[in-house]
Amino acid sequence: MDVTATEAKNRLGQMLDHAQREPVFIEKSGRRHGVLLSAAHYEALLAASARAAPAEVPPPRTAEEFYERYKAWVDENNQRFEKYGLWNEEIRTW
Repeated sequence: MDVTATEAKNRLGQMLDHAQREPVFIEKSGRRHGVLLSAAHYEALLAASARAAPAEVPPPRTAEEFYERYKAWVDENNQRFEKYGLWNEEIRTW
């Protein structure tokens, strides 16, 4: 449902009831400006967002932490070095 800001203000009770069934889009100056949602819908959006957001992993602080986190990658690159050597003198193995 789309309503103007003035209509939403004048009929707030009706808009709150309607928002229990579906979102109410509020227009201001001819453009969508806001959305009125039920509390249940809002909570569901927050829960879905929390599930979708990847957990923030802090960067490793020490070389040991780095190695533990990226062990497979480091070992693979060290094996490549053992087999083919370094392509650049400035590169060092882990």
